[in-house]
Amino acid sequence: MNERKRWVVAFVYAVAMAWVEAAVVLYLRTMFHRIDPYQANPMPMSGNLGAVEVAREAATMVMLLTVGILAGHTWRRRIGYIAVAFGAWDIFYYIFLNIMCGWPRSVMDWDVLFLIPLPWWGPVLAPMLIASLMIFWGTFASQFEHVRRPVLPELAAAGTGLIGAMIGLLVFMTDSMAAVSHGATAVRNVLPKSFNWSLFCVALLLMAAPVMHLGWQSWMELACEKRRNALALEEG
Repeated sequence: MNERKRWVVAFVYAVAMAWVEAAVVLYLRTMFHRIDPYQANPMPMSGNLGAVEVAREAATMVMLLTVGILAGHTWRRRIGYIAVAFGAWDIFYYIFLNIMCGWPRSVMDWDVLFLIPLPWWGPVLAPMLIASLMIFWGTFASQFEHVRRPVLPELAAAGTGLIGAMIGLLVFMTDSMAAVSHGATAVRNVLPKSFNWSLFCVALLLMAAPVMHLGWQSWMELACEKRRNALALEEG
């Protein structure tokens, strides 16, 4: 199986997984009348449901990691397939939820994005933008054989992206972090009033650095390959 077929398999797996995830979330939210989570008492917990939900999210991450590890035969490609699967899963999760129940009504609707280590809150558009970057980066990482280049630019791009990811996490968890001192119930009942789009855009630009760096490398490799093929034809 060539890399393009591996990419398709990982993508299709993530899309199918997104349907299952959306269905499970729909069942849970229907049980608690929280199709739209942005309302009073957004995360009501019954019995050990909270712990089960956190474990389900962790299991989801394990599944995404597993398909990437199985799809790639080098660590760069494995991480690339993980990024592709994660991005596709996240985007299609919201698409399928909209098909199933009409929510989100728009990409500006608020959602509880994740529960580990604290609830992440943000408009649906925010994680979808990050997911798109992950698909692009993962495609570049998994589909192109990268020649050895200076390590410093690679590290600089990766470090910039990591800083962006940390800032993004801070934006998503700001309100939950502020409620920690008031106890677990206060954290569960957080309803953010505004989203810091300015800081998020800074984070998104920083996270785009490794995507642009890898995209440039991939484009240069394609250009070099075309030149080599052209020279081979001329010599032949």
